[in-house]
Amino acid sequence: MPRWYRAHGLELTGAALAALSVGWVLIGLSHEWSHPVVGWLPLPVGAALGAAASARTARDSRLDPATRRFWRTFTLAGVFFTAGTIGNTIDAVGGPEPTQGIGNVTLSLYLSVLGLVIWGLLRLPSWQRSRADWVRFGLDSCMVLVTVAALTWHLLLRDHDEWTSQAGAAGPMLAITLSAALGAATFIKVGFAGAGRLDRRAIQILASGCGIAAGMGSASPFLVDRPYLTTSMLSVPVAALTIILAASSQWRHGDRVLTARRPARRISWLPYAAVAVTDALLLATGTDDASETTMMQIVAVTLTALVVVRQILALRDNQRLLDELRHYQDKLTHQATHDSLTGLANRTLLEQRLNAGGSFHVAMIDLDDFKVVNDRLGHHVGDLLITATSSRLTEVVGDQGFVARLGGDEFTLVIPETADIDELLRQLTGKIGSPYELAGHTVLTAASVGVTTSRPGDDPAELMRRADVAMYAAKSAGGDRWHWFDPAMDRAADDAARLSAELRDAVTENQLVALYQPIVALPSGVATGAEVLLRWQHPERGLLGPDQFIPLAESNGLIVAVGRWVLREAVRQAVDWRTRLGDRAPRRISVNVSARQLTDPHFVDFVATMLRDSGLPPETLMLEVTETAVLAADTAVEQLHRLKALGLRIALDDFGTGHSSLSLLMDCPVDVLKVDKSFVSGATAGRAGAVIVRNLIGFTEDLGIEAVAEGVETPEQAARLHDVGYRFAQGYLFGRPMSAAALESLVTAETVAAA
Repeated sequence: MPRWYRAHGLELTGAALAALSVGWVLIGLSHEWSHPVVGWLPLPVGAALGAAASARTARDSRLDPATRRFWRTFTLAGVFFTAGTIGNTIDAVGGPEPTQGIGNVTLSLYLSVLGLVIWGLLRLPSWQRSRADWVRFGLDSCMVLVTVAALTWHLLLRDHDEWTSQAGAAGPMLAITLSAALGAATFIKVGFAGAGRLDRRAIQILASGCGIAAGMGSASPFLVDRPYLTTSMLSVPVAALTIILAASSQWRHGDRVLTARRPARRISWLPYAAVAVTDALLLATGTDDASETTMMQIVAVTLTALVVVRQILALRDNQRLLDELRHYQDKLTHQATHDSLTGLANRTLLEQRLNAGGSFHVAMIDLDDFKVVNDRLGHHVGDLLITATSSRLTEVVGDQGFVARLGGDEFTLVIPETADIDELLRQLTGKIGSPYELAGHTVLTAASVGVTTSRPGDDPAELMRRADVAMYAAKSAGGDRWHWFDPAMDRAADDAARLSAELRDAVTENQLVALYQPIVALPSGVATGAEVLLRWQHPERGLLGPDQFIPLAESNGLIVAVGRWVLREAVRQAVDWRTRLGDRAPRRISVNVSARQLTDPHFVDFVATMLRDSGLPPETLMLEVTETAVLAADTAVEQLHRLKALGLRIALDDFGTGHSSLSLLMDCPVDVLKVDKSFVSGATAGRAGAVIVRNLIGFTEDLGIEAVAEGVETPEQAARLHDVGYRFAQGYLFGRPMSAAALESLVTAETVAAA
């Protein structure tokens, strides 16, 4: 058997049987067949082939379960179809004379076929519809049945009394025609609505075949003078062929999902078409036959009622969709104008409020040390803090003003000018400063607030800029306060911007200056090392301290370049001292490192390369980091361990002023602890400071960490530190920051004196 026939044998056989039946009917129109039974033989054969094709497809393992179940249902329908054609053959030629009548058994079998087909279609997963969809489907089905019944009766059965008497009754033909039309409508409905993974071409073939078969089968009365013929000889082979073609299409495509069509908004034409057809029939009936006219009027009224009900349902559904659309639009509008975390107004809505005009105050709020909370306790606790803060702000402001969140830990208030703004800000900072209990943690924070008042001609950007400038002034002053905007702040900001731009030239034009403050041994006061302290020899402003330009360098990113310059200069000077002074050279040079440098992925490689190229022993260089710098950089601890592995020493500077000093001693590879000067000579250096200083030396000795006391200004302070166990100190008592030459002279003089 040729390969092409094995692949398409069922389709070819079905097409041959259909052609044979068509030829039999066409010849029979002009020739009376003496053996009518021969014309019936292709019908059960074709129906059986349709069942076989459906069974083959139902066994295809490539298909999903729902599609295989559909084709199993079609296989069962094919069995009933085959039995129905056998019963139809017996009804037609089993008596003494050929007839076009259909018996009850045959009718039951044919109707079972159509019922199975519709049931299989409506079980497909993509047609699991809502109750409203089922109601619409029921109304559409009723319209199809009423319209087809009216057409069939009016065009085919009404004036064929001879055929009716020969067939016994018109009911079976009418029932089959209506069911077939309903089946075709179901195929079309499911095809448009979706048919799971069922091959779309198979649905189209079945819908076309069902409609064609229904039209052919209903034309039987036109063959009333040829009882040895029947249109079943046309409709059955066509139906069988379409089943074979559809099943074979599914079998060849397997589980391939055809490209989904773009969904289109369609207006259902069925109600209007049904009414139009019925109205045309009503007009064509005329007034000669009153009963016929009455029947068509009843049909027209029935259809009109069905259409009205369907349209009411459609209007109700449209209204529901419009309500859902409005709700969705309101939701989108809310999302576009409100913060997703807190529900407060966002920048968009804030700008709308500021554009509304009027006289009001604008207060910008930023939480102090919010990043520390995020880093220590996690972003979840940070989010809880933001949410709790927004609730407190809303509680304090109430209906007196407008609260918005700009993002991060920044909030903005818009308060009417008539309100007591100072009292409100006092309540606000006190409320925010109260402890928070969040996820098992007690969290303390504070707020820096900048305030400005609207002026004629202000736009939102200018108002927020002034409030932002005032807020940063409050933060620079130590935080936990509010600050009113002053035009002098703009001048200061402009001055800072110019200084920031000039700082870029300072790095390249050798305007930076390295000074050295000695670190001494106690009680002798002999210098054992020095800390590098940076200054800027500005061409116009003179010598500037680090407090005037280091914050600018950190904000504009120049701190990395500045830090590299300091490290190169410190290493160069240390190598020069070792070369010229030998054993008299300072044993250790200490350099401060910023948080931005610790986040630089190339920083460790830079230090390693610099040490290798210079030949300086790594233990000569000590890097100082603050607690804040370590907490501000996520990779700081890892970077410090890599630096320690190079052989450098690590010092923790300003110890005791941060948030997690003791935990840092456990995590960081610390060699030296520099006790902040506030405990030694500052305002807290009384009894409490003395207790802290005394206890710090105890656990540093236990941990094997050297302690250096900073800020020593009097001999009494130095003696007291030595008495409690300190062996190294730094401060004005031993020397202010000095040039490299001055430090060299100091070290040399001390060496001579010791000799």
